[in-house]
Amino acid sequence: MIFLDMDYGLSLIVLIVLVFIFIKIFRIMREYERGVIFTLGRFTGVKGPGLVIVIPLVQQMVRVDLRVITLDIPPQDVISRDNVSVQVNAVVYFRVVAPEKAIIQVEHYLEASSQLAQTTLRAVLGKHELDQMLTEREKLNLDVQAILDAQTDSWGIKVTNVEIKHIDLNETMVRAMARQAEAERDRRAKVIHAEGERQAAQALQDAAHTLAKEPSAMQLRYLETLTQVAGDKSSTLVFPVPIDLLAGFFRPTDQGVPPAQAARPPYVDEPDSDPSVKS
Repeated sequence: MIFLDMDYGLSLIVLIVLVFIFIKIFRIMREYERGVIFTLGRFTGVKGPGLVIVIPLVQQMVRVDLRVITLDIPPQDVISRDNVSVQVNAVVYFRVVAPEKAIIQVEHYLEASSQLAQTTLRAVLGKHELDQMLTEREKLNLDVQAILDAQTDSWGIKVTNVEIKHIDLNETMVRAMARQAEAERDRRAKVIHAEGERQAAQALQDAAHTLAKEPSAMQLRYLETLTQVAGDKSSTLVFPVPIDLLAGFFRPTDQGVPPAQAARPPYVDEPDSDPSVKS
């Protein structure tokens, strides 16, 4: 019985060791995973997906995820070129295209990519003015993406997209921008009003030239004005009289004296009422 128990215990130990070795030897890699293999500390290749054989105590394997990684950049204090302090946060999308470089060339590629993205975001936005940050966001995204992609290429990382999510301004700057926008709207309103006045004056000038070519047209316009005045229900009637009808009353005579004064008799000196005064 003792020997049987010893054989059973030994068999159980051997079975456990075999299971452990089987687990260590055979690895299953998913479709989006790759295994970087090191044999006695030296890089020997990249394996996967599927079943991968790793020799225990001789080889080591490091798993690398090939899916797109979303990296959130925390808010960064940025001073624009026109000396305006803002806080900017963004998000970076990248993926590993060369697993061996991502493991060998950099210690922690996720942390390294995060730190590089933060410094690049501050450097790029600091070269632009505030108005450019607010209006040319797409161009800034492309600039940051190009710089990150060039610097992470040696790490086997491909930056697919960079998006600036939010630009936070202080309340003083927000109020100043609101006043600027209001002043801009007032300026546009004044320009539009002045342009309308100019077009109206030009139209009146053209109408005057057209009416001056035909006197009967002016008479018809005058009659139309009378029709409009007669249709008004007001108690006060305004009757327009053309200035041409009154020209005869103010026309001077040949001697340069108005007609009303020319009709008067010549002035005759009257005798002085005082008899003591002699002529």
